[in-house]
Amino acid sequence: MKFGTSGLRGLSVDLVAGGASIYANAFGRYLIESGKAKLGDPIFVGRDFRDSSPAIAAICVEVLKDVGFEVCDCGTTPTPALAHYSMRKSAASLMVTGSHIPADRNGIKFYNPDGEIAKPDEAAITALAANARTTKAYVDQGLANQDHAGKCLDLFYQRNIGLLPVGALSGLKIGVYQHSTVAGDFIAEVLAYYGARVVPLGRSATFIAVDTEAVSNETIALLADWTKLYGLDAIVSADGDGDRPLVADERGIPLRGDLLGVMAAQFLCADVVVTPVTSNSGIEALGVPVRRTRVGSPFVIAGMKEALAAGKERVVGFEANGGLLTASACSVRGHFIDPLPTRDCMLPILVAVSLIASRNEPLSTIARSYNLPITASDRLENFPTADGIRLIDHLRASEANLAVFLKDAGDVASRNDVDGVRVALVDKRIIHFRASGNAPEMRCYVEAATETAAMTLLGIGLDRLRHWVSAKGGASEGGDR
Repeated sequence: MKFGTSGLRGLSVDLVAGGASIYANAFGRYLIESGKAKLGDPIFVGRDFRDSSPAIAAICVEVLKDVGFEVCDCGTTPTPALAHYSMRKSAASLMVTGSHIPADRNGIKFYNPDGEIAKPDEAAITALAANARTTKAYVDQGLANQDHAGKCLDLFYQRNIGLLPVGALSGLKIGVYQHSTVAGDFIAEVLAYYGARVVPLGRSATFIAVDTEAVSNETIALLADWTKLYGLDAIVSADGDGDRPLVADERGIPLRGDLLGVMAAQFLCADVVVTPVTSNSGIEALGVPVRRTRVGSPFVIAGMKEALAAGKERVVGFEANGGLLTASACSVRGHFIDPLPTRDCMLPILVAVSLIASRNEPLSTIARSYNLPITASDRLENFPTADGIRLIDHLRASEANLAVFLKDAGDVASRNDVDGVRVALVDKRIIHFRASGNAPEMRCYVEAATETAAMTLLGIGLDRLRHWVSAKGGASEGGDR
């Protein structure tokens, strides 16, 4: 188990067997020892729909009770709703979720009273977990008695129903791909409030891992079929814990998450945008100052804090997966919006679909109007972490190594090592390799002038990764691996 780009991750069986109790205990002790909370304070716990989540949540509840907290259950709720609710209560919280990773894995996201924990917090919690004081075996004894689920969702609902004018989505027919996300019903309810005709789609009792940054071909085919079958203006969805949005146009083609972030930042009149290096390189051309970070919400949050310290007033962050973060309060149409420095799926969804109505244009046309370079991304699953580290080190070691590895892609013009290896080719195409922080996966991101060129480059990148795996990191001709 380890911290990734957002929260702790590990195999579900390991979390149930002892990992959850160790890290929940470490989190509770950290809150007390750091002065962020005191004995007797409330702490809120939520979870997603994975089969292992109720047991892990129940174990965390018992552990935190033992530490000395008043534990409050928020049930199955979207992560941004839990974070928003606990921040309003000036209390810490804990969300049991594996987000978008496969169902045999799970995780825990931790929140200080002022928002998502930062990298120094992760390091301190990890150190406490490594020196756990207790060997007590915790088992599922049921969840906390205090039920805050309704209050948590209602507060988040109130946050979202003032963003657009009443009836702003009237006349639109929007599908909601509910699969197994905890945000499925909530998204449908908010869209219906604004007058949209909502079509629920694809609800599943079995957990489905939906990665909004690498939407599978099977999912895209489903979206395309549904848009034709029901005559939809758009289909929206989210990942398992509801902090990453998925918005597909009238053809069922998903919009890139960084485009959704741009739309939301413009809607909020941001005076600075903080986003990782994986987000579209064309964002800088849109006129809003941009700060680039490593991948992961803790790095975006740190960048947003730096922007606030520099005097910026409307600070917005987003990731290539579409999750939106806000570091400063703002007002939209007289509706006050609290800062929410953790990923949120709902605001980007509302902004994107509202543009269909306000511009009276298809979403595909609206997306093209931003004139951003064409981007694409995918992942190679079951890519051992050690192999990923070895590959990145190899590519960084010399210009020759990088040139040979990318011989089928083109000539290298420049390289950026902020997170993984991001390469600008001589013909201005971009290819970027980085190891996932959440699972044993290698990710590939590309940019090009046309969709054909982008998909061709993505195919080349994935082929090079497969070659590396098949070679088991062994040397081959020309120093390639």
